[in-house]
Formats: sequence, structure tokens, C-alpha cells
Amino acid sequence: MTAVSSVLFSGIDLPATDRSPAVRFDPAAGALALSGESYPEDAAAFFGPILHGLRAFLQMEGPSVTVDIALIYFNSSSAKALMNIFQMLEEAAANGRSVTVNWHFAPDDETMEEFGEDFASDLDAIDFVMCADEEPSG
Repeated sequence: MTAVSSVLFSGIDLPATDRSPAVRFDPAAGALALSGESYPEDAAAFFGPILHGLRAFLQMEGPSVTVDIALIYFNSSSAKALMNIFQMLEEAAANGRSVTVNWHFAPDDETMEEFGEDFASDLDAIDFVMCADEEPSG
């Protein structure tokens, strides 16, 4: 079984660390969630399997996709990875797949709210929902 087919079969479930977010990707449910802080030492190594698995998932016929992002901090490398994820989702949505991104942030966190607004402004086909949560979900 290849790494990508393993991701499609069993998904991804990574606990948060001091530097990387918790990741839950359930292809059967069409659900991806990232929560916590994101500044991994090697962003390409951390996000690579997620991007490969998501890309393979989006190329298959499947359920609608819901992505929950509940980050409290991320660095520029993580922002680039998030944009790569959003671009893949945007392409899938433009091709007819239902895609919702829920961007969770604390009501008093203007920085994360602005990041969400900036990402949303670059995306036309995705249903991008700003979620001011009292308690960040994930």
C-alpha cells in the first residue's frame, strides 16, 4: 500500500505538538481539521502527506468537503501550505464539488480574523465561513 492510498484508506490523525497542529483527515466523511499552533521546523515534511492525501482524495468522486481551521498561530511556511490546501479546494469547488471552509478564531483575535479574511478574498468557489468562536474548535 502506498503512502497516499494509506491516507485515503485510513486518513490522518496527528496529535498537536508544541510546533505543529493537530490534524484529522477523514476521507470517508470528507472532513479535514487543523487546530493549534503551526510552525513546524520542516513545513514541507509536515504538510507534504496532507497535501498529497488531499490531492488524491479530491481527484476521486466523493462526498462534499468540510475543512475546519482553528489555528491560534502559524508562520509563513504554514501560511503557504494553507494557501496550497485552499487552492486545491478552490479547484475542486470550481469543478462542482461542494467545499466549505470554516475558519475558526477567538472573537478578540483580530490577527487570525484578518488572516481568514485575506484567504477568503482569494477564493471564489469555496463557501468560506468566518467563525468567531468563544472556544476554538478543532
